[in-house]
Formats: sequence, structure tokens, C-alpha cells
Amino acid sequence: MDLLTRYGIRVSRTEHGDPLENAVAERINGILKQEWLSLYTFKNEDDIRAVLIPAIEFYNHERPHASNNWLTPEQAYNQKGVLTKKWKNYYPERKAQPAAL
Repeated sequence: MDLLTRYGIRVSRTEHGDPLENAVAERINGILKQEWLSLYTFKNEDDIRAVLIPAIEFYNHERPHASNNWLTPEQAYNQKGVLTKKWKNYYPERKAQPAAL
């Protein structure tokens, strides 16, 4: 880690440092690459942004997802109540622990 920091390289991590959480981000990256970026040839960063920004907007606001009960991510985020999970849970079920005093 010190070596990376010394060279100004940031480590890709999830919020809690759990590699299993990274699977969601990698899935999104894969969809953007396969469904959008693989269709084009780019000359520079501006060309990439011109395709990627609308792709992300489409992904978040128009593309329904099976894992979200066929809602878009925006609809799922704004939904009231509990969203039934359709994705695999890698963690064993835990019983609720009593609150600490």
C-alpha cells in the first residue's frame, strides 16, 4: 500500500473494503463496456465521454434490471418499502443481535 501511495496510485476499494461488494460495480462496468463502448472506436477522452455519459444516463434511468424486479436503478432507489432482492447473497444469514447498552 505504501508503494502505491508513493507513486500516487489509488487502490480500488468498496466502501467497506469487502471484495464481494465490488462485484456490483464490476457488473455495471461490464454492461457499459459490452453494450456501449465495444461498439465504438475512440480517438481521445472526449470521444469516450460523448458515448459514456449518455450510456450511464440510459443505464440509470431507462434500462430495467432483473435484479431490481425489472425497475430501473433510479426507480428502485426511489421506491418506497423493501425491494425484493433478486441477486445472490454471498453472506450467511445472520440473526439480529440485541442492541448494545
